[in-house]
Amino acid sequence: MEEGGNSGGLIKMVHLLVLSGAWGMQMWVTFVSGFLLFRGLPRHTFGLVQSKLFPFYFHTSMGCAFINLCILASQYAWAQLTFWEASQLCLLFLSLMLATINARWLEPHTTAAMWALQTVEKERGLGGEVAGSHQGPDPYRQLQEKDPKYNALRQNFFRYHGMSSLCNLGCLLSNGICLVSLALSLKSL
Repeated sequence: MEEGGNSGGLIKMVHLLVLSGAWGMQMWVTFVSGFLLFRGLPRHTFGLVQSKLFPFYFHTSMGCAFINLCILASQYAWAQLTFWEASQLCLLFLSLMLATINARWLEPHTTAAMWALQTVEKERGLGGEVAGSHQGPDPYRQLQEKDPKYNALRQNFFRYHGMSSLCNLGCLLSNGICLVSLALSLKSL
């Protein structure tokens, strides 16, 4: 803490740590762990891991966005916000909303759709192989062409998964822009 009980430096440090930690987590989960797990685990095991990881990940993203928004909102005189300060607040609010949508709505629907897909795949003896390991025709594509129920389940899963991915990328981009803003203003910190 600074002299005189001023906790401004501590608050700025917490803001930077939470924002950079959230962004680092988002980068890792989005661009590293998912691809490594997808290429290294059997399909249904990968789905099980994701069903355990994503609720925690999205709720942590939501919590970090909330903390950052609260810290930043308390630091400014609202009547005198600059364009960039207002932009940062909007970006953090966007990050909070997208993380909340992911945590509370999209992730549960995506996971439910995945379980439904896996049920049909298990009935057909699929799901134990690592992605890209099968030789010859793709059994999942064949199942999709033969079974309209499976095709509909697959479309439902990819619709939710796609929306979730877009929300996640929106959070990542919002937090990244806020980090760039912090980096550009380091001399004034």
